Amino acid sequence: QVQLVGSGGGLVRPGDSLRLSCAAFRGPFSTRVMGWFRQAPGKEREFVAAIDWYTGEAKYTDSVKGRFTISRNDGGNAGYLQMSALIPEDTAIYSCAAKPFWRNLDAPLEWPYWGQGTQVTVSL
Repeated sequence: QVQLVGSGGGLVRPGDSLRLSCAAFRGPFSTRVMGWFRQAPGKEREFVAAIDWYTGEAKYTDSVKGRFTISRNDGGNAGYLQMSALIPEDTAIYSCAAKPFWRNLDAPLEWPYWGQGTQVTVSL
């Protein structure tokens, strides 16, 4: 069984940076892909970014390209989402997730493992 624990959210001003962390406790069936989703009030859960734990290949949604960077540590037990140039539209609850295959990354239902969400608020 895979357990994920997300952390690092907070209240920041537009233009600030923030780093989210996701600690992964991976059982005997390892997962290949780690990702981040976000959900703003009144909106559907949205794919933000994903990384292949073995190759380091990353994918981002268009609205965060050039501002967010997803990464993982060499030990395979932690992942990160470095967020820069934050804007109010980035305000949401951010959740990390994991799945075994590098496909259908945009679909929340394709991700079997989830961490608890962490609130990110970007406001003056």
